[in-house]
Amino acid sequence: MSSFRPERQGGLVGLAFVSALWLGMVIGVSFLATPIKFHAASLTLAVALDVGRVTFGLFSRVEWGLFALLLAIAGTTARARSRRDLWIGVVLLLGVLMLQSLWLLPVMNERVARIIVSEAMPRTPHHLLYIALETTKAAVLAAMSIRALLKFVRGPRGPTKLIQIKSS
Repeated sequence: MSSFRPERQGGLVGLAFVSALWLGMVIGVSFLATPIKFHAASLTLAVALDVGRVTFGLFSRVEWGLFALLLAIAGTTARARSRRDLWIGVVLLLGVLMLQSLWLLPVMNERVARIIVSEAMPRTPHHLLYIALETTKAAVLAAMSIRALLKFVRGPRGPTKLIQIKSS
């Protein structure tokens, strides 16, 4: 039987909030703003690529900050055996962030720099891999947020009265 731990319940809310906030930022930056800018007739390809380079460089730093916050919350709310799914999500996010910021972004930044100076570049799979990693990140963040909210609503002793449906 698990005892009620208010700090764990508050941690679930924090975990859900940070995951949902981060998910919203990923959707806004990666899946909305970035593709849309390539449809703006007044932006040249070089300008759009340069804006993307700067945007994703800053966003990467913001994501590391969000990861640190998520890790701190997870560390205070999760017990190793009872929250294995949470730790799997944290490790997946760490792997995605490391691949993106330590490998893909530098490679893509170099490519952008060459395209901006009108150097012809062959196609590479880096952009598609980045999109796949962003999709993975979004799915992990959505799952973490939903699971944390469900665990909070269910509480340590089952569903709270807030969501119980009374039959007439």
